[in-house]
Amino acid sequence: MFMEPGYVPIENQLIGGQGPLQAFLILIAFVSVPMLLLPKPFLLKREHEAKQAARGGFQPLQSFAQEDEEAGGDHGHGHGHGEEFEFGEVMVHQMIHTIEYVLGCISNTASYLRLWALSLAHAQLSEVFWEKTVIEVGLESSSPMMLFITIGAWALFTIGVLMGMESLSAFLHALRLHWVEFMNKFYDGTGIPFQPFSFDATYEE
Repeated sequence: MFMEPGYVPIENQLIGGQGPLQAFLILIAFVSVPMLLLPKPFLLKREHEAKQAARGGFQPLQSFAQEDEEAGGDHGHGHGHGEEFEFGEVMVHQMIHTIEYVLGCISNTASYLRLWALSLAHAQLSEVFWEKTVIEVGLESSSPMMLFITIGAWALFTIGVLMGMESLSAFLHALRLHWVEFMNKFYDGTGIPFQPFSFDATYEE
């Protein structure tokens, strides 16, 4: 998609018009970067200026204390509602988040390619098992009994190695990718801790 945007050989196309669709998706990815960077600082700045204009630049000290308590004293990052607002600091903070998100998207996409590598290894193992057992041993022997034994060995290898070990490996990789790469885009872990039901705890209460 990135090396030859807008061009996909006909033999590699999954759907019609895949080249222009990929170019459109790349365009959306590039447009998303300034959308991640710019709106939040300017919206916070406009919100701050609107509150300043609404109270005419004057606010009692008691209101300052109340706003500090509500905002948790986090005025430096532009999340508070008090007088202190540093647009440059908010912009730098948002720039760090944007760079981290963009680099994370690239590295996570590359990390997901390990599933593709697993599928290639799976295909190669299948080919090796089939050639070394059935084709080279079973068919060359011209013996129905030997062919039966080699097909049985190939079936055991396929079930034990490919269906067992390879499936478990792909499952663990997919689980790790989901937990590390996918969930870090939105998961904060700020909910209620899970407390499993217990008769002992209920009786103690």
